[in-house]
Amino acid sequence: MSHALKELLSRHVAAGSVPGAVAAILARGDDLQPVAVGVAAPGGPEFRADAIVRIQSMTKAVTSVAALRLVERGRIGLDDAVDPWLPELADPAVLSHPDASLDDTRPSPRPITLRHLLTNTSGYGMMTTDSPLAREMVATGVEAGPVPSGLDAAEWLARAAALPLAFAPGEGWRYHHSFGILGVLLSRVTGRATPEHLRDDLFEPLGMRDTGFWAPTESAHRLPATFRRNEGRLVEGEPAGGGFYAGPPAHDVSHEELVSTLADYVTFLRALTGQITADSEPLLTTASVTAMTSDQVPDALKRPDSFFPGFWDHMGWGFGVGVHTAGDHVGRFGWSGGLGTDFFVDPDGTIGVLLTQVDLDDAVMGLFHDFQQLDPHRSRDETEG
Repeated sequence: MSHALKELLSRHVAAGSVPGAVAAILARGDDLQPVAVGVAAPGGPEFRADAIVRIQSMTKAVTSVAALRLVERGRIGLDDAVDPWLPELADPAVLSHPDASLDDTRPSPRPITLRHLLTNTSGYGMMTTDSPLAREMVATGVEAGPVPSGLDAAEWLARAAALPLAFAPGEGWRYHHSFGILGVLLSRVTGRATPEHLRDDLFEPLGMRDTGFWAPTESAHRLPATFRRNEGRLVEGEPAGGGFYAGPPAHDVSHEELVSTLADYVTFLRALTGQITADSEPLLTTASVTAMTSDQVPDALKRPDSFFPGFWDHMGWGFGVGVHTAGDHVGRFGWSGGLGTDFFVDPDGTIGVLLTQVDLDDAVMGLFHDFQQLDPHRSRDETEG
């Protein structure tokens, strides 16, 4: 598998899809063998196997696990309203239509629950059309983008809460913002900042030493630069060893996203699938893992305008992860991050993680597609034969 994976990564680096990447695909019980190819930046040092990368939306799986652990401890229920902890979200106004003017609203028929956050059905999320709500999200600094908001968690939530919902909770699907709210909810339920809670409840028990909401100053040199493609050229976004995630932030980032390494994220996925334990205890019960990794979105909410075209043809959404519902990989779950990170887990426990730092575009999506088609079992059989 390492040989086939290195060939794939090398081909995409040579084609200019990314300057470099690190990845691994391993069957249940296999030892981790990272494959690092290319450079951290054009003309720069090699892409490190222990690079600390900005995993963006791969954070959603981690915060979902953190929330489910609180559910299992009786701290909050899946169908509990969140406004006792997040009073900013009490009695939200709902647009008559997602594209309606901001004053064309009605009271919400129901409160937002934890389940709504985990399934992206809270009424908050990325807008798919140029609408008054989409423009107001940009104006107030709460739109989704390639860099963190720069806002304190409480200020970010206050700005989001001041906007009307695109739809009543449970009556539509929009991506992303529910998980920023979830991050703040975790801090309110536990009574401490989410970075501290995740460190003590997940990262330290699992030995995920390089995962957090920022890279410590002494490790920041392991942050590669980020890039976006402009007219066929890679243009630097955040510099290597610098930017928002280098060193501790000046404000509460409970609503933001994580940095991690290949080894750490593989450890997290092994714990999620029961291959290892956290302090000798399962990460989650079997029932919680099954719910998290099963499609939780009713068919009526899978509208063509809720996400990118064709998404619902072969995918569903669990709690913080996408779930393959059709095609060659039925039962596989996983997700990607907007800066070129991707993971998947198959029903048999096979794990794949790919990390680079280039904004998602057709070239990076092509790399993801080829990565997801590699078969570790076939490669092993060929080697043994």
